[in-house]
Amino acid sequence: MKKRKHETLFLGIFQIILHTLLFRRRRRRIHRLLPLLSALSAAILFFILFFSPPIITSHHHNLINPISFNNGTGFRMNLQEEHVFRVPMGGGSLSGDVWISKQSKFYHGCSDSSNNFPTAEVNTQPNRYLMIATSGGLNQQRTGIVDAVVAAHILNAILVVPKLDQKSYWKDSSNFSEIFDVDWFISQISKDVKIIRDLPRIGDKIITPYTTRVPRKCNAKCYQTRILPILKKKHAVQLTKFDYRLSNRLNTDMQKLRCRVNYQALKFTDPIIEMGRKLVERIRMKSKLFVALHLRFEPDMLAFSGCYYGGGDKERKELGKIRKRWKTLHARNPDKERRNGKCPLTPEEIGLMLRALGFGNDVHIYVASGEIYGGEETLAPLKALFPNFHSKETIASKEELAPFSSFSSRMAALDFIVCDESDVFVSNNNGNMARMLAGRRRYFDHKPTIRPNAKKLNKLLLHRNNMTWEEFASQIRTSQIGFMGEPMEVKPGRGEFHENPTACICADSEMDTGSSINSARRDMGEVSDGEIGEEEQEWSDTEYTENVVEIQ
Repeated sequence: MKKRKHETLFLGIFQIILHTLLFRRRRRRIHRLLPLLSALSAAILFFILFFSPPIITSHHHNLINPISFNNGTGFRMNLQEEHVFRVPMGGGSLSGDVWISKQSKFYHGCSDSSNNFPTAEVNTQPNRYLMIATSGGLNQQRTGIVDAVVAAHILNAILVVPKLDQKSYWKDSSNFSEIFDVDWFISQISKDVKIIRDLPRIGDKIITPYTTRVPRKCNAKCYQTRILPILKKKHAVQLTKFDYRLSNRLNTDMQKLRCRVNYQALKFTDPIIEMGRKLVERIRMKSKLFVALHLRFEPDMLAFSGCYYGGGDKERKELGKIRKRWKTLHARNPDKERRNGKCPLTPEEIGLMLRALGFGNDVHIYVASGEIYGGEETLAPLKALFPNFHSKETIASKEELAPFSSFSSRMAALDFIVCDESDVFVSNNNGNMARMLAGRRRYFDHKPTIRPNAKKLNKLLLHRNNMTWEEFASQIRTSQIGFMGEPMEVKPGRGEFHENPTACICADSEMDTGSSINSARRDMGEVSDGEIGEEEQEWSDTEYTENVVEIQ
């Protein structure tokens, strides 16, 4: 209030002087008083600037440095430019609604089979062996492992412990037992599907599996039509490139089997779990609550997305080389991709979204990511918004990470554990890890999972300098309704099942399910069919060339 009174007083004096000067009879006197007028104007401008809210600063800079390869969405706040858009220094709270799901207490994970679901003892036929060769990185392979168990049940077959992809982009030589607790996996599924470690001999003969592939989203009838006749004849079938090869639409018991595999049977090995817990404990020692962000701003992700971030010929050349790794990757229009919400937000944009949602600059944030495109220059605005910035490398020593650092899947498993344990998880891309974690967090107590509504945020981020921070924050919060991880945000059956396992989410019997669901959908803005769907093209849809071209 005092500041406004001072501003009003100075402006009033300024107006009186100007009025007097304009109505002087002799114009030549105006010229004599111009120096006085200029001095007063400068004094008033200095006063307003001095008492205005401060621009957010980092520990080492008075202003946030703009990133060099933005597309007009970077920070442009300096004393020579517009001062309308200012990010407040504080804001947010460690005890606000941003840390909880309002309706989560009414829902819980449920994946027990019905009495009609046949056990492995009844369902399994002898001399039928199903082998699976997974594809992609850790979480893409996880989808294949989960669906392999269901496929084996559909085919009345014995499942051989799946093989992990060791040849694609990630080049990780780890086998199943080096990532997951294989004994736990076999024992937890024994009632549903019989699992063995290796193909057996039949007499003196080694069984040679017949290798083939099923279409994406193949349903139960598809497996029975395409694979079962081969399995009966050959006794062993290996399905290759096995990820997202099972339909989203299965009966309830099959969906619940998926959940038992994903949320109960798949457990990381003890060394991975122990290191992951250390990372979480060290963050908790610094802050009771923390946010985990899967940033997905690595060069390969940006190259695959086909998006452009304003880096000129250098960016086009670098990302263009990486795009050549995928033989069948189709060309994309970068502007159209961004308008349609297909481009990952920059680290700066993610930071602005979180601040607008109510997370203050005192919040601790863990970033799960590989090498960021643009390096520290790209991360600088995010670190300025959230100075309490952590990663595996900042909270663990090189010696501690040494057993994992040469294996991309093991490093990804550590990030998976920290993100799963976080109070709020933020995904920057609807990829495999984001989907897996979103489903898992829904199953276990609906811990908040924020997905940027990139399609709506695009315009706001592009034009934010034309509005005040308050207007920007209000519109961000409105745009994010339905993307905050609340129960019933997404219609049952929509999206990928691993992300939205509705068949495995039950409502408490003591509540009025119908009215509560409708209320939740009204309050939180249920995502329409058009706003969430399958990505147009998965990494697994494209053929990857082994002749890797490194960035020069």
